[in-house]
Amino acid sequence: MTLPSARAPEGVPESRGLNLFEADPSYRGLLELHLEPKLCAHLLPHFAQLGAMAGGDLDELALEADKNPPVLNGQRIEKSQAYKKLEEVAFAKYGLAAMSHRGGVLGWPEPLPPAVKYALTYVYVQAEFGVCCPLSMTDALTRTIRKYADPALVARYLPGLTSQDLDALTQGAMFITEQQAGSDVGLVQTLATREKDHWLLSGDKWFCSNVDAGLALVLARPEGAPGGTAGLSLFLLPRTLPDGSPNRYRIVRLKDKLGTRDMPSGEIKLEGALAWLVGDPQQGFKQMTDMINMSRLSNGMRAAGMMRRALTEALFVARRRMAFGKPLIELPLMRRQLLKLMLPAEAARSVLFFISKDLEKADAGDELARRRVRLLTPLIKFRACRDARRVTADAMEVRGGAGYIEEWSDPRLVRDAHLGSIWEGTSNIVALDVLRAIRREKCLEALLPELDERIARAPRLLAGRLAASLDKAAEFAHETASTQSEAHARQAATGLYYACAAALLADEGTRLGERGDARRQLLAFLAYVHRLAPRDPLRRVTTGFEAEFAQALLPETPIAPDAAERILTRLA
Repeated sequence: MTLPSARAPEGVPESRGLNLFEADPSYRGLLELHLEPKLCAHLLPHFAQLGAMAGGDLDELALEADKNPPVLNGQRIEKSQAYKKLEEVAFAKYGLAAMSHRGGVLGWPEPLPPAVKYALTYVYVQAEFGVCCPLSMTDALTRTIRKYADPALVARYLPGLTSQDLDALTQGAMFITEQQAGSDVGLVQTLATREKDHWLLSGDKWFCSNVDAGLALVLARPEGAPGGTAGLSLFLLPRTLPDGSPNRYRIVRLKDKLGTRDMPSGEIKLEGALAWLVGDPQQGFKQMTDMINMSRLSNGMRAAGMMRRALTEALFVARRRMAFGKPLIELPLMRRQLLKLMLPAEAARSVLFFISKDLEKADAGDELARRRVRLLTPLIKFRACRDARRVTADAMEVRGGAGYIEEWSDPRLVRDAHLGSIWEGTSNIVALDVLRAIRREKCLEALLPELDERIARAPRLLAGRLAASLDKAAEFAHETASTQSEAHARQAATGLYYACAAALLADEGTRLGERGDARRQLLAFLAYVHRLAPRDPLRRVTTGFEAEFAQALLPETPIAPDAAERILTRLA
């Protein structure tokens, strides 16, 4: 049910009040496919409730918070009431930052697996992107100190980091960037001086998101340490000292940003701030990459969620907006464009589920899964975040001039989507990291057998094309990595990403087909045609497959396996 609104004059479809979980017909089936049955049944009501909130109250709060950015008053940051309510839902009601680290969240007695955390946050981010940064930072900081910090330090701070009581909650952050040290982290100049059982940090950090967090992980260089990343150590920096006094660092100013306007990012000056060493002093950067990679994966999840929100809005409008005597969705060019929005949105979701399941295995000691996560994390961060920029912008066009107005979600999605390609590594940096994972850690060797097994289960006509494309993409990526051909890093990463996504879409389509819905097999074929197969850009496609695919996919209703196979057979 949608609600009336003054912002929607006659003829402009009003999507406010739409349940964003129920408006995504594929999602329930994917959850049932990827989550343990008892857990899935327990969580489905929570997904439905969050979907209703995301399309209603949370969306309105996000609009309000976006228009009322935080203000620095002395050393205190004043945040809007709307932002605080958004925090309350994420941290308190749903426990999104705590659920991976302790039981009891959402009535489940054990810590929830990564797939649940990302699947729920995927719905939340469709309404609000800004709060997802503190969520990710808090979750990732907790994970990192549990792995590397002194147990006494963990015992002191873990209860606050995993609290669902906002008065007791300690939020997390990471402070890395300096003016001269952005992507080139080895240029960090912040100095660490040892004093008995703690360290004193001095220097400037130039871009600190969630800048007033209670705890931050900071990269700094101990006195006498060598240059480059090898000389960096990792430190835990409290906002408030154990005796209750403020630590010795100042927030210099807040950033006036294009997106995530409601979440405070700023500059800080460390003036002999007390901090504790985390882990091995010679492994600071390596240890910090654990937090960075979790944040990169979160960025991929957010990109996937924002693309789904953009697609939901575009489909809602196209089905209801009349032009030239018919609904927009019946116009051939619009149908083609909607397919181009659907493919990257669904590809990102499939890759996200695969990584999240492998992350659980990796944390349990599975080395092959660890290597797959190592490769796929920068891969989804690179490609999904770039895709989100285009998908959100093209979806805004479907609403036309109304979509350009700040009363709707479209402009906020466009602005927020651009951030995913910048923080925790720009597109170039993460594409190069994909090559590094292939070259140094033999991650392709861990990934390809897993994907080959999935492709083998697909219908023969689809499997042959996907297997050949995966082989070609892997060969190109391996050659690019081996020869360190940096100029082709983005091309190699894009090909590998979509070859992986096509394999995963096909496998989901095959397994869901056993329950009566093989739609994702068609999406896998679409990925092959649009992203992997050679095409002449100056020749018109004459097979008519896109019209048939639009007819099958745009209603977002189940397609029986035999119907999907007939479509694939005709195209072959």
